[in-house]
Amino acid sequence: MNRFIGRKDELEALNSRISKKSASFVAIRGRRRIGKSRLIEEFSKKFSKKYLFTGLPPTVKVTKKEQRLEFIRQMKAQGLPEVSGDDWGDIFWVIGKACERDSVIISFDEIAWMGSKDPLFLGKLKIAWDQYFEKNSKLVLIVASSISSWIDKNILKSTGFFGRVDLILTLKELPIQDCLQFWEKRNNTISTYEKLKLLGITGGVPKYLSEINPKQSAESNIQKLCFSEYGLLYNEFDRIFHDLFSRRSEIYKKIVEQLATVHSLTQQEICDGINRPRGRVISGYLNDLETAGFLSSDHTWNLKSKSVSKLRKYRLSDNYLRFYLKYIAPNKMQISKGIFQNNFLSQSMNWDSIMGLQFENLVILNQNVLRNMLRIAAEDCINQGPYFQTATKRRKGCQIDFLIQTKNTLYPCEIKFSRKPVSSLVIEEMEKKIRALDIPKHVSYRPVLIHVNGVSDEVKDLDYFDQIIDWSTLLQD
Repeated sequence: MNRFIGRKDELEALNSRISKKSASFVAIRGRRRIGKSRLIEEFSKKFSKKYLFTGLPPTVKVTKKEQRLEFIRQMKAQGLPEVSGDDWGDIFWVIGKACERDSVIISFDEIAWMGSKDPLFLGKLKIAWDQYFEKNSKLVLIVASSISSWIDKNILKSTGFFGRVDLILTLKELPIQDCLQFWEKRNNTISTYEKLKLLGITGGVPKYLSEINPKQSAESNIQKLCFSEYGLLYNEFDRIFHDLFSRRSEIYKKIVEQLATVHSLTQQEICDGINRPRGRVISGYLNDLETAGFLSSDHTWNLKSKSVSKLRKYRLSDNYLRFYLKYIAPNKMQISKGIFQNNFLSQSMNWDSIMGLQFENLVILNQNVLRNMLRIAAEDCINQGPYFQTATKRRKGCQIDFLIQTKNTLYPCEIKFSRKPVSSLVIEEMEKKIRALDIPKHVSYRPVLIHVNGVSDEVKDLDYFDQIIDWSTLLQD
């Protein structure tokens, strides 16, 4: 699929740079495969001149000199004059001369790869912005990277670039309505259950979704992508951690492995699991994984004072990583021998078990859609998110899949994935959580059930939930 899908808000933000009366410096960050390059390419159609560059993936053999030489090769391919490869200052001067007039976009994609081995790169870029690029009021410079923490440290929080970056975009997974467009004309002929199987693995990552063949079943697509030696998602995990984290990739892998089979963990629980001391180093690793889009940290809050707690838990918010670690990695030997065939997948994969946390992630990703379905105005929302209450001598601990708090009301949400209608056991589960919840006086609570394949007649007859939301309605046009 070649057509551009989604990113309406991001494109509007970029398009607003065009009407400015001065040059713009834009930073774009987000996980690998999230669509940074595709967004830049789409935006570049607005300009009479465009110069788009990307760095070489880091390996031991790729030196700072080879990064410069590859950059020069891309310059020549885009019609720019040949230049010596010894100094970034000379390279940027040539680009600056070509960009003195007209509407022009310059993009440095995967800038962390370009500049991480060269201590002079960022200083020369700062000088080039001040002396050349900024002089053209119709110029837009974009720097982008999958290593979001590198952009944060070296550009957004750097004194050298202070006040220069005027737009920061962090690309998240596509919302569910945009994801449906990848099924093209067959969206209405494919069941919600089949779509959820694929979304449970791909999440809202555009590159992964673009690999779906709508003419084939979910199992056939999953076989091709995940359980074949040539499948994109079979090999993707190692590429992600090598390209983004290089020599430190093993510690990052250990962290995500800890989170692959659990709902969420505190930093101390993660440290205990990987046998590392808690401290600034581990905090940095967790922050890197979070800014890269693989983990989410959920802060709990005080329901009475409404203040956000320092206590937080980390969860694996990337559906692909969890699926890989739980179902692909343990079976790599069998996959290499061709044991995983289509009929094997359809007969052996327990999708109810697989989709539990995967479906919960999809709902949380689309939490603002959920709030709208509950008809809660954004301005009335005090806090929302996965909620956990620690146990004390006075109260029990509990965990709510998703909780919305307004001034006078709590909306505890239970998220259930099941091929069969949800049974009345869900009421017992919710009641147990609510009995443990330390609900303030004069505050009402309205339990909510979110499902995809219906609820039993008993659940309806007992009339326990204030709202029962069928998430499958979002997967239909």
